[in-house]
Amino acid sequence: MSSVTSSSHAVGTPAPPLQLDAAVIGAGVAGLYQLHLLREQGLTVKAFDTASDVGGTWYWNRYPGARFDSEAYIYQYLFSEELYKGWSWSEKFPAQPEIERWLHYVADRLDLRKDIQFDTTIASAHFDEATARWRIETTKGQVIDARFLITCCGMLSAPLTEMFQGQDTFEGELFHTARWPKEPVDFTGKRVGVIGIGATGIQVIQTIANTVGHLSVFVRTPQYVLPMKNPTYTPADQDAYKAKFHDLAARIPHTFAGFEYDFENGAWAEKTPEERREILEQVWQDGSLKLWLASFAEMFFDEVVSAEVSEFVRGKMREELKDPTLCDLLIPTDYGFGTHRVPLERGFLKTFHRPNVSLVSVKDNPIAAITAKGLRLADGTEHALDVLILATGFDAGTGALTRIDIRGRGGRQLKEEWSRDIRTAMGLQIHGYPNLFTTAAPLAPSAALCNMTTCLQQQAEWISTCIAYMRERDFQVIEADKQFQDQWVEHHDGIANATLVTKTNSWYMGSNIEGKPRRLLSYIGGVGAYRQKCDEVTKNEYSGFTLS
Repeated sequence: MSSVTSSSHAVGTPAPPLQLDAAVIGAGVAGLYQLHLLREQGLTVKAFDTASDVGGTWYWNRYPGARFDSEAYIYQYLFSEELYKGWSWSEKFPAQPEIERWLHYVADRLDLRKDIQFDTTIASAHFDEATARWRIETTKGQVIDARFLITCCGMLSAPLTEMFQGQDTFEGELFHTARWPKEPVDFTGKRVGVIGIGATGIQVIQTIANTVGHLSVFVRTPQYVLPMKNPTYTPADQDAYKAKFHDLAARIPHTFAGFEYDFENGAWAEKTPEERREILEQVWQDGSLKLWLASFAEMFFDEVVSAEVSEFVRGKMREELKDPTLCDLLIPTDYGFGTHRVPLERGFLKTFHRPNVSLVSVKDNPIAAITAKGLRLADGTEHALDVLILATGFDAGTGALTRIDIRGRGGRQLKEEWSRDIRTAMGLQIHGYPNLFTTAAPLAPSAALCNMTTCLQQQAEWISTCIAYMRERDFQVIEADKQFQDQWVEHHDGIANATLVTKTNSWYMGSNIEGKPRRLLSYIGGVGAYRQKCDEVTKNEYSGFTLS
């Protein structure tokens, strides 16, 4: 339904609210599936997205080099064998254009577009206690009245774009990787600067280095990296992975990180040093995230194991970098491997051997300002640039929701509450916000430590099953109990604080945002364990939640 006033209304009078059973915010991986599930129940449901088409993350992140770092055949919807087998991937880790086409395929196969309103940004969502419904407003003034509000906004969808003084004075071209234009950007012969070497910065740098005139990479926090081996898929390869559909569908939802592989090498302490080295070499050669997510789980909580695995990765990086100065600037020494998000690289380290690439450390000499002609460091050093690329990250987990004015019972405001303490009930609901369901929200594995499709599907299914339960029993309202939410936060923190992840500073902990409450944003107890706990709540008829 359009937000345009119908012809039966007097000119200038607002259209009546759009009445829905459920409103879904977002048309990415989670939003598309949530829309499909609720529509299958017969609900009147519509999804809303700021973008002009489906895709979510894969609509916005179209920067040079953007691609999967989960294997394509597991970054999939697993509810339909027909849907799964109807699409063939060209390689193990496909690039953004192919991923975007795949999501178009999903939307078209399931005929979802008719129930998605694009070019629409949700500005506010207020719970009306008198009607027990959500009043939702867009930035264009459209009003939506819905029983249920489901946020499928994504974990990394609130980019940090206004980072430096003087950005608006820059006379060259300035881009944030998460808001990349659809039109091609020509770097030929230009002086290009990239700020940031997280997973995104790495993909950009290794992709554009051979086309720019000169590339200046501004690095603050060095990253451990793993190699990406990306074979192309023949028809025989495609048939082979499709033949595994039932095995994958049975296995993936129950592993530690929602990947095909899991920690199955036995205990570190039971291995000889030679056996440990052999296992590390083997998973390194896989050219995937396997070393991080399927070698030795002890690296997450045992400092001795962490030190040894970290040194193994450092050694591999030193072999590639060779130059001691590059090693000093690009190899981490002050935190353990795996306690930050681990990027995959395809020539990133070798890029710094190119004569047209400069590495600039801004750890102890930070960027002071963007100027008309480039940027200036704290010591006064000027770097002249034609193009500046910000790979500066996101307000992860919380930002997508706090940028919307969400208000629950008694006018309580989510942005204000989360500015003091980030709390949820299993990342699925928030006490004080009835009939609000969340995916990819804090304190669930979908907030980071998971193959995203695995966790987002599980959450969408849990939400859909819950709503079906309510409808069958004529319940109108569901809200997480405070006691249940407190218990979940305590459980989450207990597991998190036993790991080394909480001892380091990264966006996993919200450390990239000044003043953000410090808490591990993602549940680290394991995807399979989380699923089991969610299933227990369902079997116990939503104990921990008040239904009325």
